[in-house]
Amino acid sequence: MLIDHRNDLARLSLQDRRRALAPRRGVDFSSNDYLGLAGSARLRGAVAAALERGVAVGSGGSRLLRGNAPEHEALETAAARFFGTAATLFFASGFAANAALFATLPQRGDLIVHDALIHASAHEGMRLGRATFVAAAHNDADAVEDAIVRWRRDDGRGTPWIAVESLYSMDGDRAPLAALAEIADRHDAILLIDEAHATGVFGPDGRGLAAGLDGRENVITLRTCGKALGCEGALVCGPAVACDFLVNRGRGFIFSTAPSPLMACAVEEALRIVADEPDRRARLWAQVAQAETLLAPVGVGVTGSQIMTLPVGDDGAAMAIAAAVQAAGYDVRGIRPPTVPAGTARLRISLTLNVGEADIAGLADILREVRA
Repeated sequence: MLIDHRNDLARLSLQDRRRALAPRRGVDFSSNDYLGLAGSARLRGAVAAALERGVAVGSGGSRLLRGNAPEHEALETAAARFFGTAATLFFASGFAANAALFATLPQRGDLIVHDALIHASAHEGMRLGRATFVAAAHNDADAVEDAIVRWRRDDGRGTPWIAVESLYSMDGDRAPLAALAEIADRHDAILLIDEAHATGVFGPDGRGLAAGLDGRENVITLRTCGKALGCEGALVCGPAVACDFLVNRGRGFIFSTAPSPLMACAVEEALRIVADEPDRRARLWAQVAQAETLLAPVGVGVTGSQIMTLPVGDDGAAMAIAAAVQAAGYDVRGIRPPTVPAGTARLRISLTLNVGEADIAGLADILREVRA
């Protein structure tokens, strides 16, 4: 078994695909800390205050044993109020939450129609679940409806589930949520929306692109806490029955040690920050406008979001450009298959409040130089 693994690693090395962990270096154009909250004084203060009043570092067990702390419940109550949903459930990570959601809620006889570019965590959950699943063309609402109609025509009798990301992390484009919500209503379907990269950045008070759909009985959203909120974990937001079912049937929830109560305190404070400090979003959008002006002339695609891409196509060329940009002091990463479809390798440029105007101008200059 170990020999097989070594051989596989050797093959990855020959294909220049072997990954390795490396320390952070260069100006941050690759993280998801969009609002610069990860190192913020308010988050540090919230954690310090929680420690001072005796909040434990560890939970000590799963939520269904002795791991259910008052801080978890306080966060879930605050998050439900903030997002306008009947209930929320706190998970240790977005991957864990998505996997549990897809593996648990859709049942045998149901159909999941998912966007072709949906996150790997959703695929993991679908493989573990009981429902049939099928991909629909990216951001094509008609393709989603056609899949449901075909399934019904072929005697599909369960519940259709429509699964999308509101803002796609590798492309920076948005799902047609309004059209998908209408399709869900027409076909008695449930709409699952991953708001990982929209939470904190879009919508009133940073409540995301799905803010207008929250509170509906047929909408469930996932808000991760490790991106614009600067923390860790994820919140499943939706009807109380969905969260209760996850507590009772979600193996990824039942058999996992509960997240740190300290992190629950931090996430609750992060929600307050995004509501209290709208200037963070204003500064981020000013950065987006500057980046669109300076980076579009060097081939970077304008997406109308904080995630921008430089299409390259060839894997080797994308990684070579990324290496040159990193050598110049800018942390921009090359993205290639299998993370993105074959032939679509690109540089992913993430805009955060960890950089300034001069950094964006400098990135534009180095991209112009390496692509000349």
